[in-house]
Amino acid sequence: MPWRRVLIWGVAVTVLAVVLVVAMWPQPVQVDLAMAKRGPLTVTVDEEGITRVRDVFVLSAPIGGLALRIDHDVGDSVVAGRTVVAEIEPSDPYFLDVRTEAEAEAAVRVAEAGRALAAAELERAKAELAFAVTELERARKLIRRDTISQHGLDEAEREHRTAQAALEEAKAKLGMREFELERARAALLSPVETSRNRSSCECVPIHSPVDGQILRILHESEGVIQAGEPLVEIGDPRELEIVVDLLSPDAVKVQPGQRAAIEEWGGTGALAGRVRRVEPYGFTKVSALGIEEQRVNVIIDFADPPERWAPLGHGYRIEARIVTWEGSDVLKLPLGALFRDDGQWAVFVDDGGRARRRPVEVGHFTGLEVEILSGLDEGTPVVLYPSDRVVDNARIAPRP
Repeated sequence: MPWRRVLIWGVAVTVLAVVLVVAMWPQPVQVDLAMAKRGPLTVTVDEEGITRVRDVFVLSAPIGGLALRIDHDVGDSVVAGRTVVAEIEPSDPYFLDVRTEAEAEAAVRVAEAGRALAAAELERAKAELAFAVTELERARKLIRRDTISQHGLDEAEREHRTAQAALEEAKAKLGMREFELERARAALLSPVETSRNRSSCECVPIHSPVDGQILRILHESEGVIQAGEPLVEIGDPRELEIVVDLLSPDAVKVQPGQRAAIEEWGGTGALAGRVRRVEPYGFTKVSALGIEEQRVNVIIDFADPPERWAPLGHGYRIEARIVTWEGSDVLKLPLGALFRDDGQWAVFVDDGGRARRRPVEVGHFTGLEVEILSGLDEGTPVVLYPSDRVVDNARIAPRP
């Protein structure tokens, strides 16, 4: 029986060896494959933007004073030169401190004394004129009797004219002193007295400069304001544009005239737009992560009829996709198939179950696809997202 035992153990060892060899034999790496194919490719710059009225007019207070409450509401229509948007009442004087009040009272007494002096000078001028009139009449009678010479008559007429001028001068001085007295008394007026004496509002009206709607009320309630303080923003919502702030490297790729797609605006389907201007001035903006970024404003006009984007208003958020390049028949691959090899782009090609490294020349990129200029033919299968197990000449198999 020994030969049977040897046979059984020999078969068992052989089977075990075969199992171990099969178990330890290298298995093909399972991979995802994609085909190089031709089709359209569109390269876009995507960024959030906001809508805004093209020309916004900020109405400011021309003078300081008391701004009356604005009765209009946001969205009300206004007519250029006719709609009174706001009214400003000149401000009342301030209360005087003790020293300033004493100085103002002294100024009133000085003005009263000056008026009394001017009144006395007026009375003297009147007396001088009356005497000059009497002397002139006497001289005219005497000249007819040849009692005085012509020089005496001329002297009397000169004195008369001088007295008349002195009277007019005295009257002017008296009027000036009265005005000075009024000014001195006005300096003593308190806010309580001015409010009591005011019968009606001598307000300064602020009219709308353009036809449109009220976009924002910056100072609605009644209150004291300073000259130049903004009150209301006015614009025409039918004149909307889109402003998108792009990173400066992305803004370099954008040119006026390029088309744009406006998405995530709240309506059905994307809106068509057209780049009108890339502003030449960049500005610094801090991102949500606290990183300073240089950004550039890009202005986009709507290309669709106004009825399509009529629900939008000033300051609405949108998503803009600006088309910087597009091709209709481009050999392309998914971006995940590419990797860097010695400073150039390469892919792994499925060559009969073997991975073959192949360098390629790429063109335009999108977030998902890349243009292949050379190195691949249409229909060539390539490995997607190759792991470190995929090397040149490695066995590969499509993932189930």
